[in-house]
Amino acid sequence: MSPAHPDPSPSARPPDRPRPTHRVILDASGHAPLPLVAREAFLEALDQGWADPRRLHAEGRRARMLLDGAREALAAVVGVRTQDVDLAPSHVAALHGAVRQVARGRRRAGRDVVVGAVERAAVLHAADFVTADGGARQTIAVDGYGRVDVDSYMHALDAPGVALAALQHANGEVGTLQPLDTVHAAARRAGVPLLVDAGASVGHLDVGDAWDVLVADAGDWGGPAPLGLLVTRPGVRRSPDGPQDEDRWFPGGVSVPAALAAAVALQSAVQARAESDTRRRALVDRVRARVGAEVPDTEVVGDPVDRLPHVVTFSCLYVDGEALVGALDTLGFAVGSGSACTSSTLEPSHVLAAMGVLTHGNVRLALPRDVQEQDVEAFLDALPGVVRDVRAVLGVEDL
Repeated sequence: MSPAHPDPSPSARPPDRPRPTHRVILDASGHAPLPLVAREAFLEALDQGWADPRRLHAEGRRARMLLDGAREALAAVVGVRTQDVDLAPSHVAALHGAVRQVARGRRRAGRDVVVGAVERAAVLHAADFVTADGGARQTIAVDGYGRVDVDSYMHALDAPGVALAALQHANGEVGTLQPLDTVHAAARRAGVPLLVDAGASVGHLDVGDAWDVLVADAGDWGGPAPLGLLVTRPGVRRSPDGPQDEDRWFPGGVSVPAALAAAVALQSAVQARAESDTRRRALVDRVRARVGAEVPDTEVVGDPVDRLPHVVTFSCLYVDGEALVGALDTLGFAVGSGSACTSSTLEPSHVLAAMGVLTHGNVRLALPRDVQEQDVEAFLDALPGVVRDVRAVLGVEDL
């Protein structure tokens, strides 16, 4: 954590900045606001689906019907069979479970795991865990946009002893899409299942079918969090690695109301996806243009075109992200900073470090679907002064 900065003297205090008349939420990564239709479904399921879905009485059967209906709806959106869908207590649990279970199921084929350098920390940590007893984690470098080197990835897949490969659909921190079609085709030729983390994509983009195991995050598309989605193609071998339980994949199950609300939220997100994509993509373009032009010594990162429609990240020299987030929060703007998956650690982002770009003074926006243009413009109007004020407190002025 960065050391606390002394409070400036009254004469050095930054001037009062205009404040929005309401809180402006520009950080919906992993925990998006629950839409009204999903909230209504959740409340209804609290009354109708409160019972244990494993029980045989009428209340239990009703809860099981709601849970099965939620899985069926989620499967329909993804385009798979209901029996291929598992629900996990969280996105992280789904990622950990996928890596552990597939690696264990394929331990006769090998012990190595191939990953991209900008995968979520949950994937990297799980890969280290399953390779600790004799395998190796093969980490593939990325370019300045955060996209993996395809040739290096394909070369790693061709090596003997690879149990599993993992590559995200898009990076939730900088928005860059990965070359999944090419990598998945190479993985198929090598006989290696490809795990795709689509936690930042499902509900925002069509993730396609270039995957063997798919993981998604209900909170990111506006469902209740925490709740994870794990989809496994027929033919991919998974093996449980924990104590025996009635639910062999995620013992204890999940909340029935949360599962139903997540399914309704995903249906709503997909229905409005085209309009939401166009509107939020234009706002991200606006952010990229104005930040680059109006805030000195700032680097806007990620692919400007081949990206998620709602995510944008930039880094500012001579300040730290924690100070910027705090100053913006005081004015009424909620933004993110640091790694999207480890921001609570206040450590420099491993994603930005792997890309070779500026890691400090980082601000990440993940625009919710109902974001208003005037709120984004208000943020952009306030940002140059906030950065200038934070730099002034640190004695870095007249750049």
